[in-house]
This record gives sequence, C-alpha cells and structure tokens, in this order.
Amino acid sequence: MSDAQCAKFSRTLSMADRSGRLLESLDQLEMRVESLREAASAMEQERECILEMIQSIQNGQEMRNICDGEREELELTANRLLGRTLTVEISVGTIRNSQQEDALRKATSIIDEMVKKLLDDMEGGRQRLQALHAACVTEAPPVPIDQKFQAIVISCALEDQKNIKRRLETLLRNVENAEKNIKIMDHQKLEEPKANGCQ
Repeated sequence: MSDAQCAKFSRTLSMADRSGRLLESLDQLEMRVESLREAASAMEQERECILEMIQSIQNGQEMRNICDGEREELELTANRLLGRTLTVEISVGTIRNSQQEDALRKATSIIDEMVKKLLDDMEGGRQRLQALHAACVTEAPPVPIDQKFQAIVISCALEDQKNIKRRLETLLRNVENAEKNIKIMDHQKLEEPKANGCQ
C-alpha cells in the first residue's frame, strides 16, 4: 500500500471517529433535553396543583367556619401565596405540524365552550366533561365516549393530548368540588333556622 493510500485511509477513519464522537455527544444532549423538558413539565403540573390547592382552601368549608378576623388573615395569606405562585411562569413548547395545530385549536374550542355552558347546567356539563375525558383515556370508562372529540384529540401532538387530558381532569375536579360546596351551603341553610331556635 502506498503512503498516499495510507494517509487517505487513516483520514477516513479519523473522520468516522470524529463523527461517532459528535453523534455520541448529541445523543447525550438529547437525553439532557428530554430530562429538562420533563422537569419543566413536572414544574408546570406542580404550579397547577398549588394553585388548585390554594383555591380549594379559599373556597372550602373550613374557611367559612372560622371567625371573620381569622378568616381575613387567612385570606390575605392565601392571596399572597396565590400572587407569588402566579408570578412563576414555566413554558414547555410543543413542535406541531399544521394538522396538529388545527386539531389543538378545535379541541381547545370544544373545551372552552363546555366551560361556558357549565354555569347554566352543572350536571349536564359534568356529564359532557366526562364524555370528553373518556375520549382521552385508554382504559374503557363507564361513561359514553365522545368519538368526534376522540378523533380530534388523536390528531393532536402527544404532549397536547396529555395537556388536554390533564385540563379535563382539573375541570372535573373543580366541578365536583363546586357541587360539594353547593350541597354543604344548602345543607347549612336548612340547619340554620333550627340552630337559632326557629321552626
């Protein structure tokens, strides 16, 4: 083998080595990027959970059962925590094609319309939310599935599918909490006359 052939052969190996090292570095970076996105997504969920807990405390029965002075102090603390939590902004973007963008827009619009109708018909709205949620889960739910909504959700990006499901779960929890609070308040109204000695 001539010197020129040896030099060409070793240079090719060197390029392959460099390419392999670069590919290995990119693979490691890809794992770090995924870890970063997962951590940020977990932080987004934690923020939502904290906001939901603060609002639950603010609207809960225990808050109504304490004296005005203590309630005012607790409400100030809850509002301070709410404000501080709202200053935390975390955003994990999702890369979508035009079909996924369109599907997300449709799914969001359907959910937004449902939220508007909840105030008029809590029970019907809850059932509709359950049907929308059933379209997002893999296990067979005991409620009817909105198949049109399911087709739209399937057309969304995977991350958007998870976010849609999480939003529906949060809405269902909020509706259940609202129903509980209404029942408690209604029950208290019925008991108040008796407590005051009235019939």
